[in-house]
Amino acid sequence: MLFSSISFLYYFLPVVLILYFVVPFKFKNFVLLIASLFFYFYGEPIYTLLMLGTTISSYIHGLLIDRFRGTKWSKVFLISSVITSLLVLGFFKYTDFFITNVNAIAKVDIPLLKIALPIGISFYTFQTLSYTIDVYRGEAQVQKSFVRLATYVPPQKDPAKLALYISLFPQLIAGPIVRYTTVEAELKERTHSLENFAVGFNRFILGLGKKVLIANTLGELCEIFRASDEKSFVFYWVYALAFCLHVYFDFSGYSDMAIGLGRVFGFHFLENFNYPFISKSVAEFWRRWHMSLGTWFRDYVYIPLGGNRVSKLKWFRNTLVVWFLTGFWHGADWTFIVWGLYFALFLLLEKFFLGKFFAKIPRVFSHIYVLFVVAISFVIFNANGMGQAISDIGGMLGMQNVPFFNGETLYYLRSYGVVLLLGIVGATPLVKRAVEKFRETKVGDWILTIGEPIVQIALIVVITAYLVDGSFNPFLYFRF
Repeated sequence: MLFSSISFLYYFLPVVLILYFVVPFKFKNFVLLIASLFFYFYGEPIYTLLMLGTTISSYIHGLLIDRFRGTKWSKVFLISSVITSLLVLGFFKYTDFFITNVNAIAKVDIPLLKIALPIGISFYTFQTLSYTIDVYRGEAQVQKSFVRLATYVPPQKDPAKLALYISLFPQLIAGPIVRYTTVEAELKERTHSLENFAVGFNRFILGLGKKVLIANTLGELCEIFRASDEKSFVFYWVYALAFCLHVYFDFSGYSDMAIGLGRVFGFHFLENFNYPFISKSVAEFWRRWHMSLGTWFRDYVYIPLGGNRVSKLKWFRNTLVVWFLTGFWHGADWTFIVWGLYFALFLLLEKFFLGKFFAKIPRVFSHIYVLFVVAISFVIFNANGMGQAISDIGGMLGMQNVPFFNGETLYYLRSYGVVLLLGIVGATPLVKRAVEKFRETKVGDWILTIGEPIVQIALIVVITAYLVDGSFNPFLYFRF
């Protein structure tokens, strides 16, 4: 079930909100847990058992890690937890990738398993890993109760906490990757208020608008480019721009919706995006893009490997390992691995050379450099194989036998130009800063206070019309 669907917006969410705010606090976690399990079951009936199995594994491993703390067995159970989680992820996500490569290298014909990828498995696997690792490190308190749905347990012994943390529907299928330590206290006790509801609902509507009105429309343009037989040099660049904005508004819009829903229910999830396209370096870009994933790899892979407090050779290795895994996490294809290592290359270049160079020249050139690097990266990301990636990049560099500009390019620029312009402006903090500046005035604060509900209602009406009318409503990270 997508957040940007009629079934979620007009059936599932209203029922959950009514039940959640009607019941006493001692039952709220149970309402959310049941709602979250139903939410996942609606899209993945069979794989709901897999998610529950992963939760049970983390629960048992957490108990064992804590029970044998201070002995070698604690580490043994940590390793067992990590291996179990990664084996499950590897089996469902990467089996056919490995079989395909073995077939190509060994010239054999092992049949593919063609296993359907469980929704959100990459996200909830990383959450279960962070839970057991944090328990081992002593950074999180072990959860000693699990789920007894038919029994009331006082809030301080609430058995739903661990299962709810992993299955919580606002962030279940596409993040942000929420760590147990972030919401541990709020699983036990949290504040509900009209202000939290209003702020959360406003954030949700904003994210929904970004997803449906901008991301979906730009996604259509990308599909048109892919199907076109009359490409031009300019059209290749329009496509690169459209896809960069599409993936940004798609994923950041979903994060806004998740953070907003979390706030409605009293949870404070951490931010996941911070205007990455205004960055002056690739390193800064990745501090602003998918922040929960970047910090996860930093804290659970990069730093344990030694981070940058090692020899240059080992630091070089650590960087390559992290970005190989970052790319591979995104998908079982060589394009994703190349995409991750591509960023590793520029991060290394910035460290040893480019960073010093761009510090000496006007900032506009460093911005152009980042936008160029990112545009090429997402062309690789979206390609169906490295052959198509090379072909698309060749078109962007003028190496394809296509005209510089043609009538078809002009037609689609006219058709999608307004949305592209809205996307460009919306990907910067300009609108946010203008609104904040306007709110500082007495008249501006009054207008915004009155106008916000009107704008929200108008957005809901327009979004609903789009969802009822349109059939193009994918979510790029839905099956990550």
